Amino acid sequence: MARRPSTMIFGNTLDDVDEEDEEYSDDESTSLMQEDTTAEGSHVKGWDVFENLPPEEDSGSNAEHKWIEVSMKIMKVLSYFVTFSMVLGCGVLAKGSLLLMASQIKPGKVTEYCNLELGPEKHFTSTIPEAEQVAWTWLLLIAVITPELGSFMRSIRICLFKFWDSPPLPYFLFVAGMETLNAIGTSLLVFTILPNLDSLRGAMLTNCVCFIPAILGFLSRNEDNQRESKGPSISKTDETQDKTASFEEFFNSEKSFLEVIRGLSRKGWIMYGVDFFAIFCQGMGLILWAFVEGIDNPRLWAIPFALLFISAGWWENYISKYSPFPFMKAISKVKDNLKTTRYFIYSFVSAWKIVVIFVVCLLSQHFNGMSVKNFFTKVEEGFSDHQVSVSQVQTVYNSQSGNLPDISAAVPIGESIGVNVSFLPPILVCIVQIVSAYFCYIFGKFACKICIQEFSFAFPVNLTVPVTVTVLTLLCTNKATDACYYHGTLPDYLFFDSPSMYMLTQYISEKHVWVWVFWLISQSWITIHIWAPKCDRVASTDKLFVIPLYSSVVLDQSLALNRRQDDQPDLLSEELDDFLETSDKPDSGRMTDNQVKASDCIPRIYACATMWHETREEMIEMLKSIMRLDADQSARHNAQQYFRVVDPDYYKLEIHVFFDDAYELTDDEDEEKVVNQFVKLLVATIDEAASHVHETHVKVRPPKKYPTPYGGRLVWVLPGKNKMIAHLKDKTKIRQKKRWSQVMYMYYLLGHRLIDLPMPTACKEMRAENTFILALDGDIDFQPQAVQLLVDLMKKNRNLGAACGRIHPVGSGPMVWYQKFEYAVGHWLQKATEHTIGSVLCSPGCFSLFRGKALMDDNVMRRYTTRAYEARHYVQYDQGEDRWLCTLLLQRGHHVEYSAASDAYTHCPEGFNEFYNQRRRWVPSTMANIFDLLGDYKRTVECNANISTLYIVYQMVLMAGTVLGPGTIFLMLVGAFVAAFKIDNWTSFYYNLIPIMIYMFVCFLCKSDVQLWTALLISTVYGLVMIAVLVGIMMQIAEDGPLAPSSLFLFIVASEFIVTAILHPKEIGCLPHGITYYITVPSMYLLLIIYSVFNMNNVSWGTREIISRRRRQEMEEEKKKKAEEALKNKGKKKSLLGFLGPAGGDDAGSMEFSFAGLFKCMLCTHKDDSKAEEKRSLLQITESLERLGKRMENIERCIDPRGMTSGRRRSVISSAGSNFLGTLAEEDANDVDDEISDRSDSGSMISEPKIERDDLVNPYWIEDPDLKNGDVEILSRDEMVFWKDLIDKYLYPIAESDDEKKKIANDLKQLRDKSVFAFFMLNAFFVVIVFLLQLHRDLLHVTWPLGVKNNITYVATAHEIIITKKYLQLEPIGLIFVFFFGIILIIQFVAMLIHRLGTFSHILASTELSCYCNKKVANVNDEEMSSKEAVSVIREFMRVKDSDRDLDYDSKKAKKERRMDRYNAGQRTTVEKLERKKSKQTHQSISLTSVLRERLNSIRPDTIESMSSRLSVRRSTLRGIQRAQSVIREETERRRSLTGGYPRRRSSQTGNSFSDISTMSLEENSEEKSFRNNLRNAQESPVFARRQTPRKSVQFKENADLGSDV
Repeated sequence: MARRPSTMIFGNTLDDVDEEDEEYSDDESTSLMQEDTTAEGSHVKGWDVFENLPPEEDSGSNAEHKWIEVSMKIMKVLSYFVTFSMVLGCGVLAKGSLLLMASQIKPGKVTEYCNLELGPEKHFTSTIPEAEQVAWTWLLLIAVITPELGSFMRSIRICLFKFWDSPPLPYFLFVAGMETLNAIGTSLLVFTILPNLDSLRGAMLTNCVCFIPAILGFLSRNEDNQRESKGPSISKTDETQDKTASFEEFFNSEKSFLEVIRGLSRKGWIMYGVDFFAIFCQGMGLILWAFVEGIDNPRLWAIPFALLFISAGWWENYISKYSPFPFMKAISKVKDNLKTTRYFIYSFVSAWKIVVIFVVCLLSQHFNGMSVKNFFTKVEEGFSDHQVSVSQVQTVYNSQSGNLPDISAAVPIGESIGVNVSFLPPILVCIVQIVSAYFCYIFGKFACKICIQEFSFAFPVNLTVPVTVTVLTLLCTNKATDACYYHGTLPDYLFFDSPSMYMLTQYISEKHVWVWVFWLISQSWITIHIWAPKCDRVASTDKLFVIPLYSSVVLDQSLALNRRQDDQPDLLSEELDDFLETSDKPDSGRMTDNQVKASDCIPRIYACATMWHETREEMIEMLKSIMRLDADQSARHNAQQYFRVVDPDYYKLEIHVFFDDAYELTDDEDEEKVVNQFVKLLVATIDEAASHVHETHVKVRPPKKYPTPYGGRLVWVLPGKNKMIAHLKDKTKIRQKKRWSQVMYMYYLLGHRLIDLPMPTACKEMRAENTFILALDGDIDFQPQAVQLLVDLMKKNRNLGAACGRIHPVGSGPMVWYQKFEYAVGHWLQKATEHTIGSVLCSPGCFSLFRGKALMDDNVMRRYTTRAYEARHYVQYDQGEDRWLCTLLLQRGHHVEYSAASDAYTHCPEGFNEFYNQRRRWVPSTMANIFDLLGDYKRTVECNANISTLYIVYQMVLMAGTVLGPGTIFLMLVGAFVAAFKIDNWTSFYYNLIPIMIYMFVCFLCKSDVQLWTALLISTVYGLVMIAVLVGIMMQIAEDGPLAPSSLFLFIVASEFIVTAILHPKEIGCLPHGITYYITVPSMYLLLIIYSVFNMNNVSWGTREIISRRRRQEMEEEKKKKAEEALKNKGKKKSLLGFLGPAGGDDAGSMEFSFAGLFKCMLCTHKDDSKAEEKRSLLQITESLERLGKRMENIERCIDPRGMTSGRRRSVISSAGSNFLGTLAEEDANDVDDEISDRSDSGSMISEPKIERDDLVNPYWIEDPDLKNGDVEILSRDEMVFWKDLIDKYLYPIAESDDEKKKIANDLKQLRDKSVFAFFMLNAFFVVIVFLLQLHRDLLHVTWPLGVKNNITYVATAHEIIITKKYLQLEPIGLIFVFFFGIILIIQFVAMLIHRLGTFSHILASTELSCYCNKKVANVNDEEMSSKEAVSVIREFMRVKDSDRDLDYDSKKAKKERRMDRYNAGQRTTVEKLERKKSKQTHQSISLTSVLRERLNSIRPDTIESMSSRLSVRRSTLRGIQRAQSVIREETERRRSLTGGYPRRRSSQTGNSFSDISTMSLEENSEEKSFRNNLRNAQESPVFARRQTPRKSVQFKENADLGSDV
C-alpha cells in the first residue's frame, strides 16, 4: 500500500519510508527479498553457500525466563478470579452490613428472639434500647463519613505537597451545590428511608440512584459515538475561555431538541429509545414505594428527594463536550476546569459534606421520634455493656393470607426480662462495613489498572445487588423458619428487618418487587461504559475515577457511576489515514486550524545512542536492540495499515547514533580525515545484528552519506523501514563528550525538528508532550517491551519528565559479581524508595526515556548547554551529566520515576582499575548534584509537587551517611578486629589506621596507576581479613546473644536482603553475590571514597580511552625530541657510573680526563656545537634512509600486488586490518603508519594529482570503501544553516590556552584540597568521638534493654543465691547513628513493598493471555479483529526466517525438522538446504513490509487449514487477512493508474544529480551561488572518474529534508 508522499516528514526524517521508493517498492512485482546489487560481492558462488548461522543466545535481554512468563500468566488467571471474588464478596458484605446497621435504628425495632435458653415452646421478642440505637446511629454515621474523611485527607495532602489551582467562584459554587445535594440525599437514605423499609427492598432501592446521570447521558449522546465531528479534535480556544464563561450559557440553547431528533438515523433512534427507557425506569423507582406506602408511612415520601439528590453526585462523568446542546457544552467547561482545581475544591467540599451529613442525621433523629439530646447524652451508655429487654409473646401464623403479624405489635403474655449483651457487636459490624467497602474499592481499582476490568470489575459490580438480595432472602427465610437458626453466629437480638410476607411470590407481587428487575437493567445500561474501558495500563487513580474515593452507602453504584468514561471519541478505522499520516508538513490552512489531529497524539520515540570506543560485542548488542525495536514498530504500523485496526500502543520511531571523535588522520602527506575504526566497525556489524534478530542471513542496504558542518552522517533504512542515522562528530569542528552529544540531539530534534515546524501552537504543544527521547549507551541491550513500559509511565502521568528502567550489569569476574549485587540493592531499595516517597534523583543515560516537553522547559535544555568555567562545574556538569540533567528537571517541577519491570542490560567494568576510574567520576558528581539540590531545597519543594521537606530530610540523612561512610567502615573494622583476633581496641585501631594513612599519602603524592595498584593490594588484604571478621562476628553473636544490637542489626539487614530478593524472583540470582559484596566492603566504601575524593581534580573520562592519531608534523616533532633525548642519554646507558653525571652528551670541557672508560671528568664545561650538529646530521640521514626503504617496499608492492615477497610488515598490516580493535605496540604502529603513508604517497604520485576538496561537498572520508557504496547526498540549506548556527553559539570546539589550562588545573586542585580537608576532618571527628566513647562506655553509655544476661552466684557460707543482671552498653553517638540507619532501612523496605505492588500491577497489565481474552467486550463479535490479535498475526507473517517457505508449509513438519536439526545430526537434510540456498545465488536486503505483502498475496483459500496450526486462525483473523489483501489490491491498482501501467523509472527516484541541482530554482544570494559552484566543481573533479562502480557512479543529491529521499 503506497503512502502519501511528503516533502517534510516528521520533523524532516521521522516517518516510514515511502513505499514507492525504487529501493523499497512494495509492488507485487517486487521480489520477497531483493538482491543488493550495490554491495560488492553480493553474488554468491555455488561453492560458497555454506553458512555460519547466528547463535541462539540465552543471555542478556534474550534470556527466556520461561518459568517467569508461565508464572505471570498463571498469576494473571488467578488475578481474574481473586479480584472478581474480592470485589463481589466485599461489595455484598459492605452492603449487607450497612443494611444490618440501618435496620437497628428503626423506631421501635423489635426482633424475634431465640427461645433455646428461655423455653423451647414459647415465643419471645427483643427490643433494642434507645442507648444502643444511639450507638448504632453513631457507628452508621462514622461508616458514612469515612470515605468523605479519606477524600478530605487526600485533597489536603495533594494541595500541600503537589500542584493545585483555584477555580472561578461560579464553578466552585456549582460543584459545592451538587455535592451538597449528594450529601443530603445520602443522609436521608441512610437515616430515614432504609430504617423504614425491609432490608430486601432497601437493597433493591440502591439501583435507583442513576436518574440525573441518565438524563445527562441522554442529552450528551449524539449519533456517532457521542461525537459531533470526525477525529479527536481538541481546541485550545475552549481552554482559554474556561474562566470567563458565564453561567447564562447553560440555558442559552440554540439548537432545539426536535432538530436533534430529526437528524437521527436508525441506530440513533435505538440508542435514544433505550436511553429514554432507562430514564423511565429510574424515574419509576423514585416514586413507586413513596406513592404505594407513603400514606401509611409518611417518612417514605423522602425517597424521591433522596434518590434524586444522590444521583447529582455523578453529574461530571456524564457531561460531554460533544453534546449537541450548547448548555451541555457550557457545563462541560466546569468539568474541564476540575482537572486542575479538583483537590482544592474537595479540600473544602469534603469537610462541608461531613457537616451536612451530620446535620441531616440530627434532623432525621428528630423526625424519627428520637430525642436529639439523648443522641449526645446516651453515647457512653450505648458503648458499654447493657441489657436488652426480652418479652414473651403469642404469634399466630395466618396460612390463608400468608402474612406474619407485626412482631412489634404482638401482645406480651409474660414479664419482660433483661438479657446482658456486649457493646462489641455493633463496633465489629461497623469495622466490617468500613474495611469491606475499602477493599472492594481497592480491588476494583486494581482490576482497572491491570486491564481486567470487564470480568473482575464490571461483572461483580453489576452482580452485587442481585447477590445481596439473594443472600438476604435466604437469611430472612431461615430466620423466619427458625428464630434460633443463627444462634451462636449472631447475637439473638440482632437481625435484618425482614419482610412481613412469608411467601416469596406474594411478596414480589404485593410489594411490587418485580419492578426491581427493570431498575437493575436500566442501571446496567447507564453504566455500560464500564464494559468498554479506554484507560492506559496502570493508569492513575485520577484517570480511572472521577471523584477521589467512593460512597459507602451505595458502594457498587458509586464504583460504576464514578468509573471515568472517556468522552474522547474512538478512533475509527476510517480515520487511520490521518492516524498513520507520515508527513509533518502542515496542510494548506493548517496554521489557521487550531485543532489537534490524531497524528499529533502519537508517541514519537527518538532513540539516541551515544557511542565512543565500544567493542564489537557491545555494538552488536545495541544494534540487535535497535533491530528488535524496528521490527516491533513495523509490525504495529502494518497491522493498522493492512488490517485497519487501531493499536493503542502504536508509536513512531527514529534512531540516532552520535559518534564522538569519529575521525582520524590519514598517513599520507595530505593528512586527510577518514572515519576511525569504530565507525567502520559499526558499518561492518549492522548486517550481523540484523541476522541475529531475524534468525537468518540478511543484509541491510548501504548507508547514504552526508557531509555536515559537524563532520558527517550515515543514514540506513532498516528492514522495518525506520531510519537509523549515525552522526559522525569531528572534534575539530564540534565539541566532543557525551553531554555535548546530548545537546546536539536535543536542539536538533526538539528545536529544529519541532519548534521550527510551521504548524499551530496547540499542535506543537501536543507533539512536544508526546515526543520522547530514548537515551541509550552504545552497549545497551533491551527488548521493545521495556520501552513500552516506560511509555506507559509517560502516558500515566503528564508531569513525568523522565523514566528509567532496571539496569542489569553484564560481564564476568569478581568485579562484575560485586556490581550485580550493588545494582540490585540500589534498584530494589534506593530507587524504589525515591520513586515512592519522592522522585528519582538520577535517570541513567544508558537507558532512560525523557519527555520532550520537559526538556524544552526553562532552565533545563538551555542551561544544559552551560560551559564549565568553575572547578565545581567540571565535576557536576561533565562528570555526571545524566544526574545533572535530572537535577535540572526536578528543580523545574518535573517528576522522575523508575520502572522495575523495564529491564536493560549494559556492560560494566570487569577490571579493578576501570571500575575505580568509573566510580572516580560518579562519586564526586553524585555528591555535587545532591548538594546542589539540597542547597536549593526550598525552591525545589515549592515548585515540585513530588518532593516534600520530609523527602529532603531523607536525602540529607543518606548524604550524611555517604560522607561519614569511610569513618563508619573504619570503626566497624576496628570492632571486627577486636572480636575476630581478640586484641585490644588501641591495637586494632593502629592496625587499621596505618594502611589507611599510607593509602591517603599515596593518593596525594603518587600518580593514578600507583594509587590503583596500592588500592588493589590493600583490598586484597582486607578481603582476606573480612573472612576472618565474619568468623569473629559469629563468635560475638554467640557471646552476646541474638538480641544484642550488632546481632539484631545483622539479622535485620540480612533478612531484608533475602525477603527483597524473594520478592524479585527474576533477580534472585544476584543474592549469592552478596558474599562478594561483603568481602569488598572496605575497598568500596573506604578506599574507593578516598580515591574518588583525592582525585577530584582529574576530570578525564577514565574508561575506553585510546590514543588518537595525530598529525604527521606533530609526530615528527615528537619523534625528533625523543631521538635527541635518546642520543643525549646514550652515554648514561653505556657508562657503569653514568648515574654520576652526563657522559656522552653535547657538553665539552676545557680539561678532561678519564680512567679505563669507567668515568670521565670535565672541568670548565661548555656546549660543543660541533657535536650537536653532528648528531642532528646523523639523525636526518637515518630518517631519510628509513623513508627510502619504506618507499622501495611500496614500489615492490605495486609490482607484486599479492605481496608474496612482503615479509614481516605485510603480516602486521593484515592482522591489523582483520580486527579493527586490535592494539599494536607503539613502535610497530608507527611503522605501519609510516608504511601506509608512504604507500599512499607512492600511489598518489603514480596515479593522479591532488584533488581540491570541500568538507561540505566532497570530503575525503566519503570515499572510504569500508563505508560501502551508498549514495552521497547533502543536507538541505535550512538544516545546514541550523547546524552552523548551533555550533557557533553552543558547540564550537573549546580551544583553551596554556594559561587557561593551568588556571583550571590549579582551581581543580584547590577544590580537591578543600574537599579532602573537609572530608578528612569530618570523618576524623566522627571516628575520634565514637572511638573514645567506646573506650569509656562504663562512664557514658546507654543501656540496651534486650539480651540481658543473668548471673547466678551461690554463696555457700551465707547460704545465699545472688542474681545479677548484666546489660549491654552502647555509646550514644553510635546508637544515634544506628537508629537513623535502621529508620532508613525500614523506610526503604516499606517503600520497596509499595513499589513492588505497583510493579506487579504493571507486569500483570502487560501480560497477555491470548488475543481472545484481551478482546474488549464492545468488540466481542468474532468477526472483528482486536489490535493485539492483528499485531500478533502481522509478526507471524513478517518472519523473515521462513520467508523462503510457502505458507502452506506443514508446521508440524517444520517443527519435526527443527528437532532433527538440533538433536539428530545424522538425519539432517543438509544438501537439500544448501541447494535451496544455492538457487538464490545472492545476498539479499530485506524489507519486512515486502515480506508481509508477498506472504499475504500468496494466501489461497485452501491454505487456511494448514495455517491454523501456526496461527490462531479465527474468523476475525480470516476477515483481517481478506481485508489486507483488498487493501493491497486497491493500492496496486492506484499505483498502476498513476504510472499508466508501467513501472516507475529508477532515475526518477534516485534524487537530484548535480545537473539537476544546478537548475533548481533557489533564491539567488552569494551563499547559495558559492554552494552551487562547489557542487559543480565537485562533479567535475577527477575523484568521480576514479571511483566508478559496476553499477553506477557516486551521485550526490540535495533533499528538501533528510527524509524526502526515502
